[in-house]
Amino acid sequence: MSIVIVGGNDRMAARYSDICKSYNFKAKVFTQMPTDFENKIGDPDLIAVFTGTCSHKMLGGVKRRSEKYGIPVEHINSSSVSALKQLLEKVGK
Repeated sequence: MSIVIVGGNDRMAARYSDICKSYNFKAKVFTQMPTDFENKIGDPDLIAVFTGTCSHKMLGGVKRRSEKYGIPVEHINSSSVSALKQLLEKVGK
């Protein structure tokens, strides 16, 4: 399965990817908004948004992409490792 993580801490981006890999998820992590953000999201199985550290502009791009392609979006209030693990355990089953 593939997941796109939007938001979070810059220093934790590699850790988020490693955690996803341990749960057999292929991950893309966007802590900052790159150019052409919506197209870089691609067509993942799930988009996880760390709402505390995500800009409104990024959230708008996620919303447009998810509505256009029917991608489920999970909002997580905390950008912690444990919150990501809980989401992956819930979704992976």
